[in-house]
Amino acid sequence: MIWDFIQYQILGMKWLNTLIGRMLEAWGLDLHSRVGASVQFFLYDVIKITVLLCLLIFGISYLQSFFPPERSRKIMGKFRGIGANIVGALLGTVTPFCSCSSIPLFMGFTSAGLPLGVTFSFLISSPMVDLGSLVLLMSVFGAHTAVLYVLLGLVIAVMGGTLIEKLHMDDQVADFIRSHKGVAEIEADDLTFSDRLIYAKEQVFATFKKVFPYILIGVGIGAVIHNWIPENWIQTVLGSRNPFGVILATLVGIPMYADIFGTIPVAEALLAKGAMLGTILSFMMAVTTLSLPSMIMLKRAVKPKLLGVFIAICTAGIIIIGYIFNVFQHLFIFRR
Repeated sequence: MIWDFIQYQILGMKWLNTLIGRMLEAWGLDLHSRVGASVQFFLYDVIKITVLLCLLIFGISYLQSFFPPERSRKIMGKFRGIGANIVGALLGTVTPFCSCSSIPLFMGFTSAGLPLGVTFSFLISSPMVDLGSLVLLMSVFGAHTAVLYVLLGLVIAVMGGTLIEKLHMDDQVADFIRSHKGVAEIEADDLTFSDRLIYAKEQVFATFKKVFPYILIGVGIGAVIHNWIPENWIQTVLGSRNPFGVILATLVGIPMYADIFGTIPVAEALLAKGAMLGTILSFMMAVTTLSLPSMIMLKRAVKPKLLGVFIAICTAGIIIIGYIFNVFQHLFIFRR
C-alpha cells in the first residue's frame, strides 16, 4: 500500500489529474468528450512532467557538481577492461539529459586519452538511462519496468563500448580531437554548498528553457493519440499483431529529436491505446540516443565508419531490448 501511494500519488500525481478534472467540470467542460479529455490530458501531463523535471534536474545537477569533466576523466582513467566500460556507462547516468549535450563531453574525454570504448559507453548511456529517466519511467510504467529499462540500457552501453574497443577503431576519431590534449580543469572541491545550490538552480532554468518546448510538443502529440486516434490503428501498427512493430518504432524514432521528458507523454498515450511495451521503449531509446541532430554533431567527431558502427550497435541493441520487453510484457506491464 505504501508503494502504491508512492507510485500513484507522488510519482504519478493522480491527485493532480483528479483536481484538474474537477476544475474543468466546474468550468462546464465535458471530460467525456474528446476535447475535454484532451484538455485534461494536456494540462495534467504538462504540469506533472514540469514539476518532476525541475525537481529531478535540481537534484541531479547538485550531484553532477561533484563530477565535472576532469574528475570524471580521472575516475574513468583508474579502471581497465570491461570495468572501465561499466564505470563510463554509470557516469553517463549523472550527466546531461540529451545526446546533443553529451557529445561535447564525449569529445573532451576522447581527446584526454581515455579508451575509445569507454567514452562510447558513456555516450550511449548518458541520454538513454539518466537518473531522470528512471524516475519518470516509474511514474508511468512502474518500478519493475523502469529498473529493467535502465539495466538493459546500461548493458547496451557496456557491450557497445566493449565491442567498439575490440574493433580497434581509434584511427576513426577525427584528427582535431586526437591532436587536442586535455580538458578544462574544474575544481569541484572548491565549490561550497551554496555554490552547488546556485549551480543546480541555474541548471534547472537552463535545461527547462531548452526542454519545455519539447514537453509541450510531446504532450500535445500524446493528447491527440490518447483521444483522437482509434485504438485499433495503434494496435495494428504497434501492437502484438505486427511482428515488425519494434523495428518500425525504432526506425521512426531515429530521425526525431527529443529527450526523455518529451517522449514520456507520447509513450504513455501509446501504451493506453494498446501498443506493446517493448515497442514503445524502443521508440523512446531511438529518439533519445540516435536522434538526427546528435548524429550530425557526432559526425564532426568521428569518421563515417565508426559512426556507422555506433549506429548499428545501438539500433541492434534497441531492437533486441524491444522484443525482450514484448515477450515478457505480462510480467512488467503497469496496471492502472
